[in-house]
Amino acid sequence: MPIASAHPLLSVAALVAGYGRPVVGPVDFTLARGEVLGLAGPNGSGKSTLLSALAGAGRRFAGSVSLAPGAEISWQTQRQPAVAGIPLNGRELLALTGASAAGLPPWLAARLDERLDRLSGGQLQFLHLWACLQAPADVILLDEPTNNLDPQGVAALGAAIAARAAAGAGIVLVSHDDDFVAAACQRVVRLPGGPRP
Repeated sequence: MPIASAHPLLSVAALVAGYGRPVVGPVDFTLARGEVLGLAGPNGSGKSTLLSALAGAGRRFAGSVSLAPGAEISWQTQRQPAVAGIPLNGRELLALTGASAAGLPPWLAARLDERLDRLSGGQLQFLHLWACLQAPADVILLDEPTNNLDPQGVAALGAAIAARAAAGAGIVLVSHDDDFVAAACQRVVRLPGGPRP
């Protein structure tokens, strides 16, 4: 259940977003503290574009996005930065976002001192997710977080999302995994249609 509040963490009103041209919208929703909200819709409906606009990277053609005073956003994108040949380990990655390693699943906590380019795709994906989820932010945006995760990783991600929401964060996620969305989200906003002409 979302934590009751007279003022939402995030308010989206009549938002039309895209890059060179509008791709999604108008979209309206609010996000409360402690709420996990899913964005659903067919391929090309603009789910990732909407997250980008919420984070301030995509173009807002119309409408508004309002954050609660002092609120910070943490954003995990589908495209992770290339790490091949970069001498950065897991502990250093977490430090970059201000994330704590406390509570990290044992199967990954044991590998924090290894270079990122020595981790499997699923381990690296989970570490990026953890760095985003545990960053000192109020609103967390997750784009296809279950990509590359095995069932153990998906279960650990679900638990981490629930714990972060219980601690007062508001989370917006996009996923093609309908079962994961149903299990993780208290509410789903459906985006209509597909690509605009």
